[in-house]
Amino acid sequence: MTAARVHLVLAALMGCAGVALLAAAAHVTGTANVQTAGQILLFHAPLVIAATAARKGGHLHDLLTRIALSAIILGAALFAADLSRRGFAGEALFPRAAPTGGWLMLAGWLGLALAAAVPGKRG
Repeated sequence: MTAARVHLVLAALMGCAGVALLAAAAHVTGTANVQTAGQILLFHAPLVIAATAARKGGHLHDLLTRIALSAIILGAALFAADLSRRGFAGEALFPRAAPTGGWLMLAGWLGLALAAAVPGKRG
């Protein structure tokens, strides 16, 4: 499976999980942590789809974009998983999971900026 296909599959799963978490926040737990977890996933899923399309179109540097998107996906997963566990179980996924996820997302966004600044296949 290509990196683009993996990123698109993961983006779709992020969107699905985001909707499920927002529904759970509204109807089950009512916690802000679960709501924030859903929002993080829903905010970043379209980014992954758009950046994957831009990368495939040659508008972003290939390798930098793949690394940046992987960081964003991993970061969003860690951040959302930690907040979800706190919301449902009252305890952290593991120490510093949410901050680690947050830093990975920030690094991924900066990586995308770099990928846009460095010429891709089409410059």
